Order: sequence, then structure tokens, then C-alpha cells
Amino acid sequence: MRGAVHRAARRVGRRGAVLALKGIMAGIYGYSLLVQPPQDTRGIRLLLDLMPLHLWAWAWIAAGLLAIVCAWRPPGRDWPGYPAIYLVVAPWALGSLASWWLYDNPRGWASAVVWGSFCGVALIAAEWPEPPHDQHDRRRP
Repeated sequence: MRGAVHRAARRVGRRGAVLALKGIMAGIYGYSLLVQPPQDTRGIRLLLDLMPLHLWAWAWIAAGLLAIVCAWRPPGRDWPGYPAIYLVVAPWALGSLASWWLYDNPRGWASAVVWGSFCGVALIAAEWPEPPHDQHDRRRP
């Protein structure tokens, strides 16, 4: 089992691992929006004017699945997963920020920071070069 995990980690690499984790988080979040919609929608009020919640949920799920699939592609060919994550999360960050400024959502700034950070990690990881495999395999004494 350990050998299979090691081979999978080598195949995915660091960029892929970040992309896979972001994809899992996005997919699970989208699923949660479908099965247990939020009671308080102040933070996404503007977004719900653009599109109903169930369509946002499917957008999150689709972005998550694309990111997971792209995580297994080689560096340079994994790029579609990063904008997929960014494009679904950025409206959430901006919607939360707008809800803080424009509406009665005193914690909107906190949600905006969380969602913005989620985007930021994806943007940073998208620019990382994957280190050569021999650097992954070096054992520390």
C-alpha cells in the first residue's frame, strides 16, 4: 500500500497535490450546497441574483472535478484546473466583500478573506514549477 501511495504522490507532484486538494474541497462544498443549503445567504445575496443556488452548487462540483482530473496531468498540461477553481471561488470572495459593504453582513469581510485566500493559494500553486523527481525522493538522514 505504501508503495502505491508513493508512486501516486510522485505522479501527481506538489502542484497536482494542491490542485487535487482544492478540487476535493470545491466538490465537497458544492455538494454541501445541494444537500444542505445555507440558511443565511447574506454573503452570497448578489450571487443568487445572478444564478440560483443549485446552479452555483453544480459549478462548484464541476470545478472540483475538473481540478481533480487535471491534478493527474503533467505540469504544463494541468493548467485548466487552476482557473476552474479560481473562477468558482472568486465570485464567492467578491460577493462576501460586497455583502459586507452594501448589506447587513458584518462578517462578510471574514468570508471574503477566507475565500480570497483559497483563490490565492491556487494562483500561487499554478505558477510553481514542479521540482525534479530526484528532489522528491531524497531521504533525510
